[in-house]
Amino acid sequence: MRHARRRIVRRVARLAAVGGLLLGGTMVTRAVASEPPGPSTVPQTTVRAVSGTGAGLVSRLGASRTAGHWLDAEGRPVVAVTDGSTAEEVRRAGAEPEVVRHSMSELASAAAALRAAPRVPGTAWAFDYRANEVVVRGDSTVSAADWSRLTGVAEGIGDFVRMERSEGEFTTRLNGAEPIRSTAGRCSAGFNVTDGRSEFILTAGHCGPTGSVWFGDGGGGRQVGRTVAGSFPGDDFSLVEYANGKAGDGADVVAVGGGKGVRITGLGEPAVGQRVFRSGSTSGLRDGRVTALDATVNYPEGTVTGLIQTDVCAEPGDSGGPMFSEGLALGVTSGGSGDCDNGGTTFFQPLPDAMASLGVRLLVSPREGAAPGAAPSSPAATGDGGGAPAPGVAAPVTGVDGSTLLSRLTDRRNVGPGLLVVAGSVVALVATRWIRAEQDRKSYRRHYSATWG
Repeated sequence: MRHARRRIVRRVARLAAVGGLLLGGTMVTRAVASEPPGPSTVPQTTVRAVSGTGAGLVSRLGASRTAGHWLDAEGRPVVAVTDGSTAEEVRRAGAEPEVVRHSMSELASAAAALRAAPRVPGTAWAFDYRANEVVVRGDSTVSAADWSRLTGVAEGIGDFVRMERSEGEFTTRLNGAEPIRSTAGRCSAGFNVTDGRSEFILTAGHCGPTGSVWFGDGGGGRQVGRTVAGSFPGDDFSLVEYANGKAGDGADVVAVGGGKGVRITGLGEPAVGQRVFRSGSTSGLRDGRVTALDATVNYPEGTVTGLIQTDVCAEPGDSGGPMFSEGLALGVTSGGSGDCDNGGTTFFQPLPDAMASLGVRLLVSPREGAAPGAAPSSPAATGDGGGAPAPGVAAPVTGVDGSTLLSRLTDRRNVGPGLLVVAGSVVALVATRWIRAEQDRKSYRRHYSATWG
């Protein structure tokens, strides 16, 4: 009976060790061979340092010697320069130079000439740093006569102004991470901010004028707050003060759908070519790349300048929703053309200028090892007394801290844990075989002694 129990224990141990080898091997294989995680996981990018390199060089070298910067397909910084000596400076600084014909000063002068021309609703222009051109686009609402007149203005500026027609209409995306509603329509909450005394939602300016009252549900039973400041047209931002002055728990998180969120750790400035994410209550989490900066859009309601142009899609109701990358807040959704079935162009209001104008700062999560900035507020009761998060507050972040041991071990990106499981299983398998060999040797000696004693 004792020998039978030993055989069962050894068999179970061997099976467990073999199972561990299979699990560990699967973990390592999936971590190495799998595709990058999709939008269902917390999105991350790796462009913060390199985009800062390009921006710093452009700022230091000046508008007469440079013409913008972008990230190449591998995420490396590229700076457009106008001469060979500037190219050498850029190369020594660790970036790749691209010699171009026209400086930023010339591109800016072309944009100023376009702004001075008679306004044509349905048109937009932005700097294409890679092509060293100013690109003018006209949507389907622009008449042939208006387009012809604008083309004449562009030809008078020079051959570095490119004219393009686009499908759809350039409209604000009124009606998008958590929905907020008023008599003006439905928008998305953007980022939570504070002036040191009260807390606010920073969203799009076209969502509603100062004095607009916002609610967090369709029936109007829970008042979120009131618009207290904003700018549109010209800019596209506004400030909604919470009804009780506080954002509540999770004020540093933006919702990305499925009960998940991304913690915001700071304020950033985008670079052309950078991968970015946008969240809105109509179309959810979407990603794409920055295609141009300092864009001007002639909406039917008025002209907005200084926008970020992207190929991320958006739909009505996404207005004011947050755009971010690697935990850094970049902008709020302004408008665009197209939809998320056919794609399109979407413009965003950059945050730094808006926040400076409003005198507010982000409510953010402190980085590891860093001192906290504007700390999230303590929990606050909502208007309906149900304890639900306010619209500017997203769902809690899910991830390693909130997951089970099994989900952590089976995460396809965990190469290290997979190797540990493989090593432990090998040790266990070797140990069981050694124990069995020792037991067999002892049994043989006892048998030999009994036979020849």
